Amino acid sequence: MTFHVEGLVAIVIFYLLILFVGIWAAWKNKHSGEAEGTDRSETIMVGGRDIGLFVGGFTMTATWVGGGYINGTAEYVYLPDYGLAWAQAPFGYALSLVVGGLFFAKPMRSRGYVTMLDPFQQKYGKRMGGLLFIPALMGEIFWSAAILSALGATLSVIVDMDINVSVVISALIAIFYTLVGGLYSVAYTDVVQLFCIFIGLWISVPFALTNPAVSDITVTAVQQVYQSPWRGSIQKGDAWVWIDNFCLLMLGGIPWQVYFQRVLSASSATYAQVLSFLAAFGCLVMAVPSVLIGAIGASTDWNQTTYGAIPPKEKDQADMILPIVLQHLCPPFVSFFGLGAVSAAVMSSADSSILSASSMFARNIYQLAFRQSASDREIVWVMRITIFVFGGLATLMALLTGTVYGLWYLSSDLVYVIIFPQLLSVLFVKGTNTYGSVAAYLCGMVLRIGGGEPYLRLPPFIYYPGWTTEERIHHITGEMEEVVIQKFPFKTVSMLASFLGNVAFSYLAKYLFESGKISHKYDFLDAVVSMDSGEIMDKTTLVTRSNDIGLSEMAPVKPRLSVTLAAAFTRRDTLPAETVEEEEDSSPDSSHHDEK
Repeated sequence: MTFHVEGLVAIVIFYLLILFVGIWAAWKNKHSGEAEGTDRSETIMVGGRDIGLFVGGFTMTATWVGGGYINGTAEYVYLPDYGLAWAQAPFGYALSLVVGGLFFAKPMRSRGYVTMLDPFQQKYGKRMGGLLFIPALMGEIFWSAAILSALGATLSVIVDMDINVSVVISALIAIFYTLVGGLYSVAYTDVVQLFCIFIGLWISVPFALTNPAVSDITVTAVQQVYQSPWRGSIQKGDAWVWIDNFCLLMLGGIPWQVYFQRVLSASSATYAQVLSFLAAFGCLVMAVPSVLIGAIGASTDWNQTTYGAIPPKEKDQADMILPIVLQHLCPPFVSFFGLGAVSAAVMSSADSSILSASSMFARNIYQLAFRQSASDREIVWVMRITIFVFGGLATLMALLTGTVYGLWYLSSDLVYVIIFPQLLSVLFVKGTNTYGSVAAYLCGMVLRIGGGEPYLRLPPFIYYPGWTTEERIHHITGEMEEVVIQKFPFKTVSMLASFLGNVAFSYLAKYLFESGKISHKYDFLDAVVSMDSGEIMDKTTLVTRSNDIGLSEMAPVKPRLSVTLAAAFTRRDTLPAETVEEEEDSSPDSSHHDEK
């Protein structure tokens, strides 16, 4: 394969466009939030809480529609053992956004949190927030590394560009504009990137469909031509695995900082919900060309193409079916448009993950846990440093490790099994405390890791009902090995066990301490007896009484353009009723409230 100068020029033009938009967005919004007194660090994390429907809808959609999303959807539709029936990401993530919008967006936004970890630190303390930061950070970093690795492989297929060079350049550009403009740069570049993805893939589809080597995809969907039908099917023995994976996508897609960063940047709680619903629709629309490209790959006689007689699945290149179709079934200028689409998809997800990880570290670990007196300027510099560090770490992993996807699979499972039940408890279950949270954390981690991870050669030490063994060729070493396959839906069961463990151990600890069966001096986490003392984790004293969100708080709220750092935990709707009444009686505007 020869080096394609045209492809390199197309990539340079595209990257310069993205870089220009990112810098322009940073310049345009450099004074955002100053009039309302919003800290600069908070503006970087959640904008000025004034992200509108257009930009907000695009940036939330682009967060999900990444390189893994479009490449993975095409791969599963193409694979003969899976097909469309197993391409769960489009519907799973779309439903994830719907569920998030219905139940989680409004409570989180109405309380004015800045990151996803805020409610955990408010209720369970700074130490528990630090523990929950670990799986959240792993998920973001491994995801960024995985999609950067996929981008390098894609560029090597279409342009014959050195993988290492392409990964480093792409990562540096994403890191630079994220470092300069924070959420504003990420959001505005997402708009451009999503347009590039949509246009680039849809331009490619007609050319690939009309290629002489491609059979009618409506026929190959139900009949075996070159391989089994791409429509796919779910065997009876795999039903529980399918359900387990779907639940993981639908519910495990919620507790991510990349999602809540968009929710918390919305101008109101109602807007946060609408953004979630718009993004759900956008995810389904953006998946259509990937599904068609996967179907085209399954309907192609590769012997008639420049790729060669051996199909991609037999060369262990099924994960690259999308760039292979673009390269060998479309004219060169069209494949370069598609290349821009893949690059855009990768960068739109990588920058979001890097910003999310640095936001959680700067606020929840550095500021609230260690440096509560840190100045706003100090927090901004910590964010800038960690954006560079986390971006560099993801890039390094993409270059040096071949198991990055395995690490991503495991970390995303841990987010589902550990963080989701904790988020459910902290928002909607009254009475849970730090003891229950710790027990739930350990329970979920042991049950999930106990099931093993074949991708990482991590053997199970818990053999769930229905487990089997089969021989597989390892994707890196090429060696034949025997792996344990868990047919039981152990990920969802682990999540449910974690949730129930939180509730059970919380109430057990509360009963034991309050009844005197365990001496008060052993309440070392200050979670029951000493709960009224609380932990000082912010510039103001945390509210320790009405910590739980009631259903009344899910009512519509007025749009808020910004919430200062000090106000994050002191909103009126979290104060005791008698305090609110005293404030209203003393307020000069109380007569207006009475008239309403």
